Amino acid sequence: MDEKQTWPDIDWEKEDEKYIWHPAQQMKDAEVFPPVVIDHAEGLYLYDTKGKAYLDIISSWWCNLLGHCNPEINEAVKKQVDELEHVIFTNFSHRPAIELCRELAPLLPEGLCRFSFHDNGSSAVEAALKMAFQYHYQTGHPERQRFMCLADSYHGETIGALSVGGMDMYAKIYQPMMMHNIHFDGLDCFRCPYGKTRDTCACECFESAEQAFETYGKQTAAVIVEPILQGAAGMRIYPAEYLRKLRKLCDAYGVLLIDDEIAAGFGRTGKLFAIEHAGISPDILCTSKGLTGGYLPMSITITTDRIYNAFYDDYGTHKAFVHSHTYAGNPIGCAAALAVLRILKRDHILEKAAEVGVYLHEELEKALGGHPNMGEIRHIGLINAMELVEDRKTKKPFDPKRRIGWQIFRRAMARGLVLRPMGDVIYFNPPLTLDKETAKKAVDLCRESVEDVLGK
Repeated sequence: MDEKQTWPDIDWEKEDEKYIWHPAQQMKDAEVFPPVVIDHAEGLYLYDTKGKAYLDIISSWWCNLLGHCNPEINEAVKKQVDELEHVIFTNFSHRPAIELCRELAPLLPEGLCRFSFHDNGSSAVEAALKMAFQYHYQTGHPERQRFMCLADSYHGETIGALSVGGMDMYAKIYQPMMMHNIHFDGLDCFRCPYGKTRDTCACECFESAEQAFETYGKQTAAVIVEPILQGAAGMRIYPAEYLRKLRKLCDAYGVLLIDDEIAAGFGRTGKLFAIEHAGISPDILCTSKGLTGGYLPMSITITTDRIYNAFYDDYGTHKAFVHSHTYAGNPIGCAAALAVLRILKRDHILEKAAEVGVYLHEELEKALGGHPNMGEIRHIGLINAMELVEDRKTKKPFDPKRRIGWQIFRRAMARGLVLRPMGDVIYFNPPLTLDKETAKKAVDLCRESVEDVLGK
C-alpha cells in the first residue's frame, strides 16, 4: 500500500518537528529553516516530499560513494536479505564478511591483514584506541597510557573519540569526562605561521610533534591522524611529507600510528586510502563512510599480525580483545561493501573521478577564484573546499556571528544544491560518479548562492 496515498494530508515537516532531535544542529534554527524531508533519491539527487530535487554535492555526509540507490548495490543488498540478515559475530561468521576481507586485503597498505568489524566510525576509533592501549599493556609497557593527536582534528563523538579530537566546538563542554591526552599544533596550511605554502614548505610545523614526542613519547600508546585531509576542520589539506615524518617518529619512540581513514578513505583523495599519498603503512587503520557506499552503518578497524598476536593466548590469560557490537560484521552491510569494491575496480571509478576532479576545480576557480571574499579553493581528488574571508589580503575571517557559510547554505538549498558548510568553509565532496555536466551545474549554483550573500 502506498503510504503517501493513505495519508495524503500529513505535513511531514511538522511531524518531524514534533518528534526528531537532529544531529549537529541547533534545533531552534528549524524555526526559520526546517529540515527537508526526503522522499526518495537517485544518482546524485535527493527528492523531497514535494518533488523538489537537490543535487547532493556533499555525498550525504561524505558516505555516498557511487550515487543514491545504485541499482547494482541495491540488488546485492536485496539478495543478501533473502539469504542471511544477521548473525552474532562471536563464534559465528559468514561468507560476505570473509569475502569482503579477501577483497580488501590486497588493496590495503602493507602489513594490514587483521579485520575487526564495528558499526560506525566512532566505534572503529574507540576500538583502535583500546587495541593500542591493550597491546602495550600485554607486551610489557603498561606505562604507555596516553594518546597524541593534532590540533583541529576530528575522530568521532564518543567520549574516547572526542578525547583524541582537537575541536572545542565538539569537545569543550565534555572535558571533565575525557581522557587526558596530548595535542600538538600544525597543519593549517592556509594560515601557515611560518609563511610557507603547501608547495614550498618542509613541514616546519612538525616541530610541535617533535617536541611532544620528546616530552611524552615514552608514555604514549599511539598517535591518531586524519591522513592528508582534516575533514571537520574545514577540509584542510596538508603535505604527505608530514605523514612520513610522523611514521619515522613513531618508529623511533615505539609509538603506534593509527590512520583514521573514515572520511578520507575509499577514493575521496584520489587514492583508495589517503595514506597511500605518503607511501607508508600505519599500525592500525579505521575505515567506514564510503565502505558501504552510504547504504548501511559499518566500520572496520584493521591491524597487523604483530598487534593481533599480542592478544592471541590461552583463555585463562584474559588477553582477548573484548570489544563487541551487536551489529558487527552485519552480512547485509558486507554485501553492500563488496558491491562497492567490485564497481570501483571494474568501472575504473577512481581514474574517471580524477579526470572530472581536474575539470571541477578549474570551473570553481573560474567561477569563484577571483571573488573578493575567496581566501582559498583547496582541492584533492573531487574534494574542493572554499574558505571565505572578510579580507582576502590579510586572510581575516568573518565574524562568526554573521554565519556567512550558513546563509550561503540556505541560498543554495533554495536553488536545489546541498552545500552544508563548516563555519565559513563551503565545500564539494560529491559521489565519485559525478559527471562534468552535473559538476558545471553545481559550480553555477554555488557561485549564484555565494553572490546572493556576498555580492560579486
